[in-house]
Order: sequence, then C-alpha cells, then structure tokens
Amino acid sequence: MLLLPVVDPDPELAALRPLGGFFVLRTAGAAPAGCPPTTLADAYATPPPDGHRDPLAARIALVARRLRAPEPRVAVSVAQQGLAARLWSAALGCAARYGRLPDLDPRLLRWDPLASAPDDLWLAEVRALPGDPDLGTAILHGHLEPLARTLTARYGIAAGLLWGNAGSALAGAARELDRWARAHGRGDVAERAHALTDALFAHPLLRPTGTRTRTGTAFRRRSCCLYYRVPGGGVCGDCCFTRPPRSSPGAASGRP
Repeated sequence: MLLLPVVDPDPELAALRPLGGFFVLRTAGAAPAGCPPTTLADAYATPPPDGHRDPLAARIALVARRLRAPEPRVAVSVAQQGLAARLWSAALGCAARYGRLPDLDPRLLRWDPLASAPDDLWLAEVRALPGDPDLGTAILHGHLEPLARTLTARYGIAAGLLWGNAGSALAGAARELDRWARAHGRGDVAERAHALTDALFAHPLLRPTGTRTRTGTAFRRRSCCLYYRVPGGGVCGDCCFTRPPRSSPGAASGRP
C-alpha cells in the first residue's frame, strides 16, 4: 500500500468536507445553535437514560412517516442502515485522509435524530487516537454492535439483516470515497481506503454479509434491507434479490 502522510485530525475535520454530506462530521465549533444533549450512547441504551427522550424511537418514527413504511421493521432497517452509513463514511474518510482516527466514542458523538446528514452528527471533542486506524474497534464494536443489540431487543429485528445493512453501508462508503479519490487524482487515498475496507470485510461480523469483487468496489449482499416493501420502493443495487419478491415469511424477515 502507498504510504500517506499521517497527521492528527484538525479541530474542524476539514479534510472530510470535500467528500460530501455523508462523510462530513461536524465538530463542537460548528455545532448547530441549540443542539440537543443527546449522544449516540443515549441512543444505544436500553431503556433510554432517565431524563432523555428516546432518540432511537424518534428517528425510526420519522423514517416510518417519510417512507410510509408498512411495518415497523422496514423503518428500523432503513434508519439503522442510514446511521451505519454515516458512521462508516466519517470514520473511513478520516482514516483514509488523515491516516488517523479521532476518538469516536458514542459518548462524544452528539446526535439529532430529526436531522439529516450532515447536520445529524457532531463530535464534541476532536482528539486523535494513537496508532493505526482501528475501525473495527471504533465502529463495529463501539457503535454497530450496541446498536444492533438494542434494535433486536426492542423491535425483534433479525441480527443478520442488521449486519447485512452494516456491510452494505460500508461498501457504499468505500465506493463513494474511491470515486472521489480517483476523480481528484488521489490514488493514494483510494488505495488506503481499499486496504482498510478489505480488512473490515475479513472481520467475522462482516465476512458473511456479502461478496465483493477482488478489484473494484462492487458488493452483493446476502440479505435484504426490506426497502422493496416501501410504497414505490424497489430492490437496491446490491440486494440479494434481482426483483422485489412476493411477500413471504423469509422476505419479511430480510432473509433471501
């Protein structure tokens, strides 16, 4: 892999801005006025901490209304995949552009469940973590595992569907970063992002979620996010289905 300069993330994470909305991570200096005190740690808690609204339920209700989701699992799936895409994008973007990760502890990431990217997430404090980027610890174990446990416990949604969403979100973030890097003559950034993504998909939690091409960024997942059940929805580009399936117990659970 080509070597990139390794620098501490700057206080505004400015290197993420050119990558687009899903990659941008607001920092304390750029937080919206009146930003709520909710953190992602609050969102993952079961039950929500005393004195806090339920941010996860608020996000799922918002998604359900916007999509006119016919059943709760559809809104849960879409909401979780959206949050996974935000987390993967910000973390992978930092790792590829800085060669370092800021501390992305759920207690430091504030979340507005009623906002969309990039105004939904901001980091209370930017402090670089030592050593090579460890996205497995930061995102897989720090965020996606507790999020999956909470959603499964509250809504009974299949863990396999949620991990399929996580794999799909990672592949999508890697694809967008690769596209930006090659369009701007940054093959070094593309190569680093590809190596980091390869390592993540070798993890036992992500390895079963789908198949990837050896070269390039194509991904085919082994589960379905249920988006086809949304009125007017269809199958996604990486879906295990080639056309929307008929309603069946397996399809409703997100299993192929």
